[in-house]
Amino acid sequence: MNQIIDSHTESPTPLNTASAFTLQVQEGIGVITMDVPGERMNTLRESFVAEIQLLLQDIAANNTITGLVLCSGKPDSFIAGADVNMLAACSTLEQAQALSKAGQTVFNELAALNIPLIAAIHGACLGGGLELVLACHGRVCSDHEKTRLGLPEVQLGLIPGSGGTQRLPRLVGLPTALDMMLTGKQLRPKQARKCGLVDEVVPHSILLDTAIAMARELAANIQSNTAKSKTSVSQWALQGNPVGRKLVFEQATSKVKAKTGRHYPAPYKLLEVVKVGLEQGISQGLAAEAQAFGELVMTDESAALRHLFFATTEMKKETQWQGADAQHLSHIGVLGGGLMGGGIAFVTATKAQLPVRIKDVAHHGINQAMKSAHSLLAEKVRKKHLTAPQMHQQLGRITGTLDYRGFERVDMVVEAVFEDLDIKHQMVAEVEAHCPTHTIFATNTSSLPIEQIAQGAQRPAHILGLHYFSPVDKMPLAEIIPHTGTCATAIATALKLARAQGKTPIVVKDKAGFYVNRILAPYLNEAARLLLSGEPIDAIDRALKNYGFPVGPMTLLDEVGIDVAAKIAPVLAQELGERFIAPDAFNKLLEDNRKGKKNGRGFYRYEANKRPKKHRTVDESVYKLLQVKPLSQLPDQELAERCVLLMLNEAALALEEGIVASARDGDIGAIFGIGFPPFTGGPFFYMHQIGIQTVIDKMQEYVHKYGARFTPCEPLLRMAAAGKSYY
Repeated sequence: MNQIIDSHTESPTPLNTASAFTLQVQEGIGVITMDVPGERMNTLRESFVAEIQLLLQDIAANNTITGLVLCSGKPDSFIAGADVNMLAACSTLEQAQALSKAGQTVFNELAALNIPLIAAIHGACLGGGLELVLACHGRVCSDHEKTRLGLPEVQLGLIPGSGGTQRLPRLVGLPTALDMMLTGKQLRPKQARKCGLVDEVVPHSILLDTAIAMARELAANIQSNTAKSKTSVSQWALQGNPVGRKLVFEQATSKVKAKTGRHYPAPYKLLEVVKVGLEQGISQGLAAEAQAFGELVMTDESAALRHLFFATTEMKKETQWQGADAQHLSHIGVLGGGLMGGGIAFVTATKAQLPVRIKDVAHHGINQAMKSAHSLLAEKVRKKHLTAPQMHQQLGRITGTLDYRGFERVDMVVEAVFEDLDIKHQMVAEVEAHCPTHTIFATNTSSLPIEQIAQGAQRPAHILGLHYFSPVDKMPLAEIIPHTGTCATAIATALKLARAQGKTPIVVKDKAGFYVNRILAPYLNEAARLLLSGEPIDAIDRALKNYGFPVGPMTLLDEVGIDVAAKIAPVLAQELGERFIAPDAFNKLLEDNRKGKKNGRGFYRYEANKRPKKHRTVDESVYKLLQVKPLSQLPDQELAERCVLLMLNEAALALEEGIVASARDGDIGAIFGIGFPPFTGGPFFYMHQIGIQTVIDKMQEYVHKYGARFTPCEPLLRMAAAGKSYY
């Protein structure tokens, strides 16, 4: 499979052109280069087991090799992980388990080599890529910004399956290993060196030379029997000490329960597998790892999370819109320096790395945006995720103005001013007067029709909606809303900007509520009805959190603003019908000046001392205001189902009407926009998994209990009758 190249050969060439591996020998050190043909990034594939074993045979046959270095042939990545498509082909636990065992076998062979193997890491080294690195005898990585090391399998509902659960704790210690594997976090180079994951961090320019030198040094130490164990006293205390181990596992289990409830089986399996390895030895640990990996591949949760992975990966590749390419973006303008405008400017400057010009009517707005950006970046510096010079470089991309000076260069303007149609029309006119003719105008409206905003414009084809969610620096979704006259180039450009800002954008139809607010409204309205029927505020929130949402509906209303929800409700009701008529609770709350967290008066108490959320208490005066006597009567499951079923029904109608282009986009929008439980895969994948008829039966049960609003929509009934599903 591979050709051994000596130091006099010009370039390594694999005998099999489809092979991902080449081997070049230079003065006794074999440099193995992994470069998957035709792919931008290296991923581990099932065929690599045989390829690596053949490579090892080649190495064993060459007695001049005293050490090995493994590097990547890709310019900016090492190994991004295993090819997740392999799992989709598994129909049984045994097939998935066999994949794990095959990976374990080949990595065990690498670890058992009698000559040192050093990994030279530059770029992403994740999942199976890091497991391969863990089987090496030494590791050196570049100090480049793109270099990241991690085991993110838990984010796919899985655990590392090629020895990672056993080797990582032995290398970096139990607490660090569990933290990495349970969260899927990715370590930067300096973090990796500090915890012992890598031995050295060097500039990319000397990475290979450093790894070769390390291989030579380790080979010399092995020959002279001077190689030393790296096991530290702290690692021994936790791994060799049952009391220490027990404490770490108890703390980790407690954190997992608090964060995930029982919706995600992978973290619990991970803890079991690591424990087996530390208590019974690595052989038993590897057996437990393979068994657990196989079981998890077959779970609904992993299937849903892998569905999301494939969906988001597919969306990133869609760089055009209806055949049109995006315009070049060099400068961005933002109208309004408030909470949303400042957030949009921040992600533009820091994520998209584009210069952004904020226009506001007063210095205060610009100063607030700059202050917020400085605060967010200073926190990154404090955590050593950024250097001070990098922070100042990013802040330097944000400038402000009270007029339109500087806007003669902007390629796109994002407007984030008040939700008033006259003001929006004024903004369009001013942008068209002061900006180039190619400039795209994107409005961050959450309720006004884009068609109306574009009325009277000189260049309506360059106008669309670009709806962000608060807080902009954290919420991953952006809705792009073209009106009927928006050109494809403008849509492609908005998609390009949103992705550069770190968002996952979906294109939605210009109709009341767009997609996210439309499916959210029935959910929130039903939560309000539950409150008016006497269910306690905290009980409603607890039920939906237990169901899998990040926060309950009452907390969400406080966060987004009760006034905002009340303003959107009549717009939805007018255009979409009586099912969107909000309960009287909202008006009564607004009459009492309860807007939520923004003014410190909502469903919960917001004291000046800003106590942590877990200690936040319900404002009991809300019950008196609404003339309600709180008493828990319904089980959590029923409280949650009443809210969720109406959201599912509305999602089905939205797809039928073309508000979203596909079930995939609808799933992404619900998860990234409102925190629909990720382990379900989104509303459409969830209905697909449990069965459309199951959804219909449950809704009809609630029709008898609570009324006609639970009547299943025609698209669901039609789909069930035809025996069809969304996927």
